Amino acid sequence: MKSLKAGNNILAAAHEQIAIIEHGESGDFALVPFQEKLEQSNIFPLKPTSINILQVNIGKMCNQVCKHCHVDAGPDRKEIMNRETMQQCIDVLKQNEQFTTIDITGGAPEMNPHFKWFVSELSKLGRHIIVRCNLTIILANKKYFDLPQFYKKHHVEVVSSLPFYTQDRTDRQRGNGVFENSIKALLMLNEAGYGIEGTGLVLNLVYNPAGAFLPTAQSVLEKEYKDALMKRHGIAFNNLFAITNLPISRFLDYLLNSGNYENYMEKLVNAYNPVAAENVMCRNTISVGWDGYLYDCDFNQMLELKVNCSNKHISNYNDSELINREIIIGQHCYGCTAGAGSSCGGAVA
Repeated sequence: MKSLKAGNNILAAAHEQIAIIEHGESGDFALVPFQEKLEQSNIFPLKPTSINILQVNIGKMCNQVCKHCHVDAGPDRKEIMNRETMQQCIDVLKQNEQFTTIDITGGAPEMNPHFKWFVSELSKLGRHIIVRCNLTIILANKKYFDLPQFYKKHHVEVVSSLPFYTQDRTDRQRGNGVFENSIKALLMLNEAGYGIEGTGLVLNLVYNPAGAFLPTAQSVLEKEYKDALMKRHGIAFNNLFAITNLPISRFLDYLLNSGNYENYMEKLVNAYNPVAAENVMCRNTISVGWDGYLYDCDFNQMLELKVNCSNKHISNYNDSELINREIIIGQHCYGCTAGAGSSCGGAVA
């Protein structure tokens, strides 16, 4: 009971610290409400332009504990999507052909005991399937060794996070030994044909900054990654996605504990790009939580901000309600609209 009370006190202190900073009581900086920026860009209220991506988080369990993880995933997380909810997702896809892409995420989605069944069933629908694989899961246990061939069989696009092309920066962010195992997993994927020109098997990598700064231009980083990984390890891949860290969960903890919150938010506000705001991923995506509840995006999901509709669960999916809804926004949305913008597919502007 004592530890729970202490945890609540820490959380309350964090919220108080954020409020002081955002209202300008700690200095010259006051955080402009994100709604005000959208109003200036003539895109408030923010509404969907289409709904063609269903992003499904099938569990928060993961074999890694990454410092920047907005899901707060790890080996101790027990939230796992059951087969009934997966079937409800499949039923919605069958009834709504406008969904062209199914984006499966976690945690490490492969740790869900129904993962392979889910992907196999989805592949029968003839839609594009993305799996967000952390790479090290492939080597975590012999039951995962066949994942590259499984992905190949179902023509899955693999999207994998690799914080940097050097060991020190990667291991600092994701844990000791992660870089070495990631390289081994990438070589296994290459051997299966992933990332190799002419195979049609797509392997994309993801870069997240290791500190309180915005990512370098995506095209510049992609060239650096491709040159370094090929020269040093003989690894090929298709595209690099540069994703901005949003100030939620573990990254928010880091910002507050390191005294970087105010400076980081100021960077995001000053880098606000109306073109990026026009193209944010919540305008064509619906995010499904492990328990089947619906969200505008994966980040709102982690903040438990359910869609602004009467039907909030995949079992009661209502396309007309969702296409006409107002998207729920917050100050964290600055992360998706700074600079070239950020989405699960990288830069948007």
